[in-house]
Amino acid sequence: MTISLVTGGAGFIGSHIVEQLLSMNHEVVVVDNEYSDNDKFHWRKETYNVNIDITDKALKNAFTNVDYVFHCAAEARIGPAIKNPVNAVNINTLGTCNVLQCAREAGVKKVMYSSTSSGYGLNSSPNVETQPDDCLNPYSVSKVAGEKICKMYTDLFGLKTVIFRYFNVFGERAPRKGQYAPVIGIFLRQLASGEKLTIVGDGEQRRDFIYVKDVARANIMAAISNADDEAYGQVYNVGFGKNYSVNDIASFISNDTINIPPRVGEARNSLANIDKINKTFAWKPEVSVEDWIKEQLNGK
Repeated sequence: MTISLVTGGAGFIGSHIVEQLLSMNHEVVVVDNEYSDNDKFHWRKETYNVNIDITDKALKNAFTNVDYVFHCAAEARIGPAIKNPVNAVNINTLGTCNVLQCAREAGVKKVMYSSTSSGYGLNSSPNVETQPDDCLNPYSVSKVAGEKICKMYTDLFGLKTVIFRYFNVFGERAPRKGQYAPVIGIFLRQLASGEKLTIVGDGEQRRDFIYVKDVARANIMAAISNADDEAYGQVYNVGFGKNYSVNDIASFISNDTINIPPRVGEARNSLANIDKINKTFAWKPEVSVEDWIKEQLNGK
C-alpha cells in the first residue's frame, strides 16, 4: 500500500490532490489545522486526518511509513502576509523546513512543494524558471525561501523535492470570500448574489489561470515519475501558458461591473512558460478558464 501525506489537504488545492490519490488507491494522511479563511474545509472519511500546525514538532508522528508528501499548507494570502510578515515566514518558511525534516527522518521518497508565480514579481512575461526571483511582498519572499530550503534538502540530504510555481489557480472549492480570494470565485459569488462584479484597478492586469484539477494532476505525475535525479530540487511552472485580463474574465461572467482601487505589492502581468514541466514530467493543462466558466454558467 502506498501512503501519501497532504498538508493543507482539507483546503482548496490539497483536497483535489487527496481526491486523485484516493482514486489511485493510495492510503492518504491529511494534515490541516483549518488556518485559512476558506468558506469550508473538505475533510474525508476515507483519509487519516490530523489537525495540527505544520510548525509543530509533533508533526513527525504523522509521517510514519509515508511514501510521498504533497506540501500545500501555507499562509497563501498576500494581504495578511503584508500585515503580519513574521507569521507568513513562520508558516511558509519555517513550517516548510519542519515538513522537509519530518520527511527526511521518515525516509519519504519525494516531497512536492506548492509555491507561487509571485516569485517572478516584475520579471517580463512569459515567466521562465531561469528568471531571477523578484519578490514584492512577504508572501512571495516566504514561499521562495521555502523553495530554497527544498533545493537544499535535495542537494545536501538527497531528499527528492519538486517545486511547483502555481499561477492563478481556479476551480471547484476555491474560496469565494475575502479580499484575496481568487477573482473567479469572487465574480461567481457576486453574480449569484446579484451584485456588481468588483474589478481591482483598471482590470487590465493579466493573469495566467490554471485549473485546480490540472494542478493536482501535475503533483501526482511528478510523484510517480521516473525522472532522472537532476529533475529534483528544481522549480517548475504550473500554468496554462495563456493569460487573460481581469476585464476578460469579468466579460465571460457579467457586464455589470464596478472598479475598486488597485492593491499594492502585486505584479501587473503573469504568464507561464510551461515547456520545462512538459519535458520533464509530460504534463500539460487540459481545461481552459474560458471553457470552465461557460460550464459553470450553464449549470453543468
